[in-house]
Amino acid sequence: MGLPSRAGVGVMGRARRGAMRRSATGGGAMRHALVRCGAAGLAVVALMLGGGPRAGGGLAAQGSGARSHVLIIAGIAGEPKFVATFHRAALALADAAKRSGVPDSSILYLADDTARAAARVAGRSTKEGVERAVGTLAGRAKAGDQVFIVLIGHGSAQGGQARFNLPGPDITATDFAALLKRFPTQRVALVNAASASGDFIAALSGANRAIVTATKTGFESNETIFPRFFADAFAGGGADVDKDGRVSLLEAFTYARREVARAYEEEGRLLTEHALLDDNGDHVGSAEPGPRGADGSLARTMFFSAGTGGASSSDPRVAALARDKDAAEARVDSLRRRKSTMDAAAYDRELERLLLDLATKSQALRAAEGKKP
Repeated sequence: MGLPSRAGVGVMGRARRGAMRRSATGGGAMRHALVRCGAAGLAVVALMLGGGPRAGGGLAAQGSGARSHVLIIAGIAGEPKFVATFHRAALALADAAKRSGVPDSSILYLADDTARAAARVAGRSTKEGVERAVGTLAGRAKAGDQVFIVLIGHGSAQGGQARFNLPGPDITATDFAALLKRFPTQRVALVNAASASGDFIAALSGANRAIVTATKTGFESNETIFPRFFADAFAGGGADVDKDGRVSLLEAFTYARREVARAYEEEGRLLTEHALLDDNGDHVGSAEPGPRGADGSLARTMFFSAGTGGASSSDPRVAALARDKDAAEARVDSLRRRKSTMDAAAYDRELERLLLDLATKSQALRAAEGKKP
C-alpha cells in the first residue's frame, strides 16, 4: 500500500486528532475511528505513529547510548551550476545533522571544490578521500551506532557496473560493498541521490542496511532533483509526519519522492527519476515503503539525532512514558513478524488493539513533553 493522497492524510489526521482527544476518557472513540477507516486507515495510523517493525538482523533499535556518524560526499560537478546545487544540498544535510546533536567531529563533508566553504569541507571527494573518510568513521563508530553516507552528484552505469562519479577514478557499487563491511555491528544508511543510482540496491542490500537510490535503474541517467528535496526534508517540518520533532530516513525518503513527482508535474515534464528504498536485505527496492510494505521498518527508526527521544529525558515521567511507548511499538513489531502465521481477521483485530494502545501512549508522551496532539 502506498501513502494516501494529501486529502486522505488530512481526513485521517482529523480522525486521529479527534480520537486522541477523546481517548483521555476512554478508548471507544479512537477504536471507532480506526474501525471506521478500515485496513487502509490502520496503515495510515501506523505510519503516523511510526508503527512499522523495528530493525531486523539482530541489532536492537537505536538506544540512548548510540551515536550517529554522517559522511556527505559531493561528487564531481562538471558544470558550475551543479557545483552550487551539490554544495547547497550537502551543507543543508550537514546543518541538519548538527542541529540534531551530531558533533562536528562525526560529520564529514567531502567535495570536489574544497575552496567553497573551506572550513566545512574535510577533504576532496576523490576515491582515496572517500576510502579514508569511511576508515575514519569506522574507527569512531561503536557497536550499535548508526552511520549515514549520502552521495550527491552524477552517476553512471558502465559495463554493467554502477558508479558514482568523482574527480579522478569513479567509485563503484562494488567498491562501496567492500567499504560497508567495515560496519558489521552498526546500522548503515547509504543514500545515493545521484543519477543512474538504482543498481546500488542490488549490490549493497543487507542486514541492518537501508539503501536509498534516486532512480530505479542505471538507465535513468538524467540529472536528479532528489537531493534537493531530501535535504529539504530535514530542514523543515513538512516531512515530520508523526510530529515527534524528528525526521526519520523513511519520512525523508517519502517526502523527497513525493516532492520530486510534484515538481516534475508542475513543470510539465515526464518523470525520469523514480526513487527506491530497500531496508529488509532482499536486494529489491520499494517505491512506496511503509507499514504494509516489505521495506521501511529499519528506515523509520533511523534519525540523525541519537537516542530514543524522550527515553533519555531528564524528566523521569517523560522518560517512563517514552519507555512505555517503545514497549508498545515493540508489541506491534512482534505482531507484524507473526503475521504470516496468523489468521487474517485475528491479525487485524490484534493489530487494531495494539495500535490503539500505541496511540494512547504516544498521546500521553506528547502531552507530557508539552507538544500539540
